[in-house]
Formats: sequence, structure tokens, C-alpha cells
Amino acid sequence: MIFLTVGTQFPFDRLVEAVDQVAGKNGFDEQIVAQTGDGSYRPANFEAAPSLEKALFDRHFAGADSIISHAGMGTITMALEQSKPLLVMPRLKKYGEVVNDHQLAIAKKFEQLGYLLVAYGAEDVPEKMKQLKSFVPKERKTSADAVTARISAFLNEASKLKN
Repeated sequence: MIFLTVGTQFPFDRLVEAVDQVAGKNGFDEQIVAQTGDGSYRPANFEAAPSLEKALFDRHFAGADSIISHAGMGTITMALEQSKPLLVMPRLKKYGEVVNDHQLAIAKKFEQLGYLLVAYGAEDVPEKMKQLKSFVPKERKTSADAVTARISAFLNEASKLKN
């Protein structure tokens, strides 16, 4: 099962429609369950709800073989913590989907690190959904010590500039 989630702050019809088109093609045989936000597009080829109670959302996420989402940090973090293959499509300012293009930068960086797949546009979704079936995300190791060292170095440099 693929779980598609687009968050609840802004609609993301561009992604929902792109996934729906793939799901409607002959030969596509995976179940998709979706949390689609408050958009106007209604998918014809999979079960969708604008929002889900947290317990149901968590159950769908945990039970999914893979995740498709916008490039929000909450979803990315959750997928990495659960070792879920993840395909993201960044929301873009030019379409009025978000106030700036921060999701594009996030998606590019996490793609470079091997943590997820990125569809940069709706035209990329069919091929990326094929790749998602066999994609194995690189394991992300967090390091509090490394973060602390980077913050300390930044603060040391900032204090030198101040003096």
C-alpha cells in the first residue's frame, strides 16, 4: 500500500492529480490511501480524505509499503524514522502552493543524501512511482554531538565578528 499525504496547511492538487493519473493507468496494481488536504481535486482511482485523525494517519503511515508526499520536514522525518521509501514533490511558490521555495531546497538536499526520491514536476511522477517500488532509502544517523559542534563553531565565529 502507498500512503499519499500532502499535509493540511495548503492544498496540493498538482501532486494528488499526478498520482491519480498513474493509479488510473492499466497495469497499476497498488492500493493507494490518501490524505489530500483541502484541495479541489477529487481522485477517481484511490480512497482519499481531506484530513485524518492522528491515530488513523499514523496507522496508514506505519502500514504503508511506501509514502508519497510534499517535501515537508515532518513527513520526511517520519519516513526516515520508520525507514519508509519516500517520494516527494516540492510545493512551489510559482503555483501558489507555498509562500517560498524552501521545499525545493529540502528535497534537493535529501535526494543528494540518498534519503528520498524527488519528482520535480507532475511529469516526473509516473517514473518516480516505478522507482519507489525498489527504492531503499539510505539510513539516516543523527548525531547530537555533531550538531552541538556546528552550533558551537557558529557561535564562536559570531562572537569574533561582534568584537
